[in-house]
Amino acid sequence: MNSTVLKTDLALPADWRDFVALTKPRVMSLVVFTGLCGLLAAPVTLPPVLGFTAILCIALAAGAAAALNQWYEADLDALMKRTAKRPLPDGRMDRTAALHFGVGLGAFSVLLMGLALNWLAGAVLAGSILFYVVIYTIWLKRRTPQNIVIGGAAGAFPPLIGWAAATGDVTLLPLLLFTLIFLWTPPHFWALSLFVRSDYAAAGVPMLPVVSGHRVTRQQIALYTLPMGVAAVAPWPLGLTGWLYGITASALSIIFLALSLRVLANRATEPAEMGPEKKLFAFSIVYLFAVFGALVADHWLLA
Repeated sequence: MNSTVLKTDLALPADWRDFVALTKPRVMSLVVFTGLCGLLAAPVTLPPVLGFTAILCIALAAGAAAALNQWYEADLDALMKRTAKRPLPDGRMDRTAALHFGVGLGAFSVLLMGLALNWLAGAVLAGSILFYVVIYTIWLKRRTPQNIVIGGAAGAFPPLIGWAAATGDVTLLPLLLFTLIFLWTPPHFWALSLFVRSDYAAAGVPMLPVVSGHRVTRQQIALYTLPMGVAAVAPWPLGLTGWLYGITASALSIIFLALSLRVLANRATEPAEMGPEKKLFAFSIVYLFAVFGALVADHWLLA
């Protein structure tokens, strides 16, 4: 990595807010929510203390992965306007402190999950951290425009972990939830990358809009939306959920598809501030919260 662009040689002692910022709290909220939904949709109800412990471990692991991501990508973050004020590129924290914080947080979360719940959940939790840091951050992100396609698996683990924490096993429903998030990640992230393309270009990150342009990216968004919708609805006809989830997932997926087709039809060379790309990105977050919320409501109200 090129460290000459960083200010870490003059880094000030970090305070607690910098360590919190390393965990990417806004991103963590979606990770924790989908993990909680996987836990609550499982056929086993954990005692509250164990349920809280499982979700705490998922949150700590997500924070650890984010911290290690920022430790490794400090040079890239310094080159992009939207990330230049993070603790490392802004010189508020030493890189060694970020590395120790990420490793310590990750190791603690895995050990706690294994000891308090079960080692299958602990193993999947460890795998999610390693996948995000090693496979996505270190191996894929700087090398291929398919980085977010393969790397998207890292964000798909939480419902699988929540389910495994409750049951000690993995069945078809959590695998379908994993697949849903895996297929949701490319259109969600590419919609974002379309209107921050210049940031990625400046940092030399080969995101799809930088390498292949707007038209191909818009086509890929629409193409990934179709199997994503199938994965979202599939638990209903397979008898794994009830009508409440099925109808909600179907309606939301239709809206997602309609928005992706508006993105596909857009011919602007630079996405507008309130254009279809921005609207799809905003809805994609609502979509995942709503689909997983419907999963839990379906399980508890129709069981």
